[in-house]
Amino acid sequence: MAERVWDSYLTAQDRAHLAMTEPRAVGFGQKPALLLVDLYRWVYGDEPQPLLEAVQDWPGSCGLAAWDAIPHIQTLLDAARKAGLPVVHVTGLSGSGVESWSALKRTLPGAAKPNTAQDAAALVRQRRRFDIIDECAPIADEAVLYKTAPSAFWGTPLLGHLNYLGVDTIITCGESTSGCVRASVVDGCTNRYRMIVVEECVFDRHQAAHAINLFDMNQKYADVLPLAEVLEWLAEGRYNQGAG
Repeated sequence: MAERVWDSYLTAQDRAHLAMTEPRAVGFGQKPALLLVDLYRWVYGDEPQPLLEAVQDWPGSCGLAAWDAIPHIQTLLDAARKAGLPVVHVTGLSGSGVESWSALKRTLPGAAKPNTAQDAAALVRQRRRFDIIDECAPIADEAVLYKTAPSAFWGTPLLGHLNYLGVDTIITCGESTSGCVRASVVDGCTNRYRMIVVEECVFDRHQAAHAINLFDMNQKYADVLPLAEVLEWLAEGRYNQGAG
């Protein structure tokens, strides 16, 4: 099997245990949908920049990892649309008076922090932070849901929407691998959906967190698959595209 992104992080004991374990897979079902998690401006900024530069103005940036994923996500999104899959975009909820989960994580006194001066430009960035980027923007009839927690399921109508459509498989992309993607995958698995994570279409600001969370999700909750394999399955069209 080709080397996976997490292989270099595994210990000798990890590898020995895996060699003793029978491989298992979730597999695809009959009614897939595509879930795009948090492809918003806060993690991209307005132009590609290395992480340590980008966080000066965009503290939630994932740096170049975010921008490098765009062509892969666009390819997946285009294939899903051509195949007639339901597409769901999820982003943050702002201006509602409800604090997000991240508000609980406060900066420690004396810690170095990015430029967060509330000048006019910073305020504009704050207002735009949950705008879905143009490269992956929703089109007519695609659902757009807003959340205040890591999981796309928590406090949103996602579960009811997928049940109404008869979905049994959720193909997942977006960010961050270790945060909102993982939370959504765990909740999807909890609700007995077949969860598929497309490796090139998820990203994180920390490489180790990205790799190990992909490994862990692949072990427990999902199939983490290369984009080419997912595209091949979509092209085969062996599923029911209808609702209900």
